[in-house]
Amino acid sequence: MQRKATLICGLTLALLSTGLYGKKKPKAQVPPPTPQMAQDQKILHALNRLTFGPRPGDVDAVKTQGLDHWIDAQLHPDTIAESPTLEAKLAPMDTLRMSTAEMLEKYPSQQMIKAMADGRMPLPEDPLSRAAAKAAIERYKDKKGTETDAPAIAPTAPPMPPAERLAALQSLAPDQLIAALEAMPPGQRARLSRIASPEFRRTVQILSGPGQMVSRDLTEGKLLRAVYTNRQLDEVLTDFWYNHFNIYLDKGADKSLVTSYERDVIRPHVLGKFKDLLLATAQSPAMLFYLDNWQSSGPDLRAKAGKKRTPGLNENYGRELMELHTLGVDGGYTQQDVTEVARCFTGWTMKQPQRGSEFEFNPRMHDQGEKHVLGVTIPAGGGLNDGLQVLDILAKHPSTARFIATSLAVRFVSDTPPATLVTKMANTFTTSDGDLREVMRTMLAAPEFWAPEVFRSKVKSPLEMVVSAVRAVKGDVENAATMAGLMNQLGEPLYRKQEPTGYSNRGGDWMNSASLLARMNFASELAQQKVSGVKVDAAQFTGDPQQIERSLLLTAPSPEALAAIQAGLDDQKQLTTAQTGPLVAGLTLGSPDFQRR
Repeated sequence: MQRKATLICGLTLALLSTGLYGKKKPKAQVPPPTPQMAQDQKILHALNRLTFGPRPGDVDAVKTQGLDHWIDAQLHPDTIAESPTLEAKLAPMDTLRMSTAEMLEKYPSQQMIKAMADGRMPLPEDPLSRAAAKAAIERYKDKKGTETDAPAIAPTAPPMPPAERLAALQSLAPDQLIAALEAMPPGQRARLSRIASPEFRRTVQILSGPGQMVSRDLTEGKLLRAVYTNRQLDEVLTDFWYNHFNIYLDKGADKSLVTSYERDVIRPHVLGKFKDLLLATAQSPAMLFYLDNWQSSGPDLRAKAGKKRTPGLNENYGRELMELHTLGVDGGYTQQDVTEVARCFTGWTMKQPQRGSEFEFNPRMHDQGEKHVLGVTIPAGGGLNDGLQVLDILAKHPSTARFIATSLAVRFVSDTPPATLVTKMANTFTTSDGDLREVMRTMLAAPEFWAPEVFRSKVKSPLEMVVSAVRAVKGDVENAATMAGLMNQLGEPLYRKQEPTGYSNRGGDWMNSASLLARMNFASELAQQKVSGVKVDAAQFTGDPQQIERSLLLTAPSPEALAAIQAGLDDQKQLTTAQTGPLVAGLTLGSPDFQRR
C-alpha cells in the first residue's frame, strides 16, 4: 500500500513538474502561412478532437477511408451505421425510449410514491412496477414512522453456491423477490449482482428503487454511447450542447424531464440550425422548470389575483438566455434588456411539470405591454410571438455569432483559440443563418485547426479521460455503474452541474493535484483489471514497454511522458514480467500525453 502511494505521488509530481501544460499555448494570432501537421498526425489529431478518443485500429481505418471522407461522414451521422454492440447494451434501458409520461407511469417519482401512499394515486398496473411501488411505499411509511404491515421476510436460507442462490431468486415472483432481497446481507446482494444477467440485475435495481432508474439509465447510457458509438462527433456535440444549454438533473421535476430534453431537444439539433436548437430549448419543459420560467407571469395576472399570491416576473431565463445561450456576458445587453426579455417570455409555461406535461402558452400569464429589446420595439399584444421575436433577434445578433464560434473553438481547438479562426467561424454562422454543420466545417477546413502547436494541447475533462482510457484498452463495459461513480470522484458527475454554466470546455479548468491523483488511480486500476464492470484483456500488455506505450498513445511518447512513466517504473524495483506490462499501461494512461487530446 505504501509503495502504491509513493508511486502515485511520484508520478503526480512528475506530471506537475514536467507540466501537463508543457506545450506552449497557441498564439492569439498565427501569421500566414500557418504550418500544418503531417498527415499521420492530422489523423490522430482528428480522432483526439472529434471523438471520445481513438480505439486500436481507428488510425488505420481513417487512413484507409481517407481523412476528408471520414470527417464528412462524422458531419453526417445518419450515414453511419450504429454499433450493434451499443444497441444491445442500451436495449434494457427502456427509459431512454419512453415519453416522460410513460416513464413516470412505470417508474414513479418520489412525489408520486407519496401520493400513492396517501391514496391520491393508483398503483402502477405493470406487475414489476406495482411490486416496486409497494416496496417504495413501505420505505416511505417507515421513514414517516407510520405503522404498516411489514413485508414478510424470508427466513435465512442455508448457505449455497452463488449460482444456485441466483437461480433460486430468479424463480421468485416480484413480491417474494423483494422479501428475499431485504433479508439478504448487502455484501451478498453485491456478489450476486456481479454474476447476474443484465436483465435480472435491472429487475433487482427496479425493486430497490424505481425512481432511481431514470437517472441510472441517463448516466450509464451516456457513458455507453461515448465508449461504443460509431457516430462519435454526434455524441461529442451532444455533450457540448447539453453543457451549453445546461440543466441540473436533481432539481425537482427535472429528474424525469432531462431524458426527453437530451434525446428530443439537444441531440436532433446539434448539426442543424442554431435558431431551431434555441427554440427547442426555450420551449422544453426541462428548461422552463430549471430556470423557473414556467411560473413567470405579467402584472395583469397579479392584479386579477388580488390578495392571492402569484409568482410574478422571473428573470432567470431571460438573463441566462442572453448571457449563456446567445450573446455572451460581454454581448452588449443591459439589465433593462434582461427585464424586457423576461417580460416577453411570460406565459411560456406548462401545467403539471411533476407529471411530465408539455409546453403551452398561457395568454393569461403573459405581459401584454410594449417591450424594448436591444433597441427593437416589440408592439403590445403580441402574445406568444413576443418570445419568438426575441429568439429571432438573438439568433441573428453578431454577438451570438462570435460567442457560439468562440465556444466551439474553445472546445475543439484551444483554450485560447486564434482570433482569425473565431472570425471565420462567426462569419459562416452569420452567412449560413446559423447552420452549425457549416460552422463546424469551416473550423475543420481552417489551417488554425491543424497547426502543430494545438496537437495534444488541451487537457481532457474527466469524462473524456475515463472514456478515452476505456476505448484505448478495448475495455468491454458490462456494467457502467462503476464508471458513473468515477465521474463523481473526478469532479464531473454527469447531468449534475448545478449552475446553468454547464461543465467547462477549457482544459485548464480541470487540473489540480487532487484531480491528478484520482486520474492516476483510475488509470492504474483499469490497466490492472480492477475497475468493476469493465473487462480488460491483460494479454495486450505483454512485450516491450515501448510497444505498450505506443499502442496506447498511437504515437511515440513525448519526453515529458517518458519522464513521468520512468519515474513510476523507477519506484517499482522487483516486478515480474506479468506485473510490468499492466504497470507500464497504467503509467501511460496517466501520463501527460494521454491526459491531453
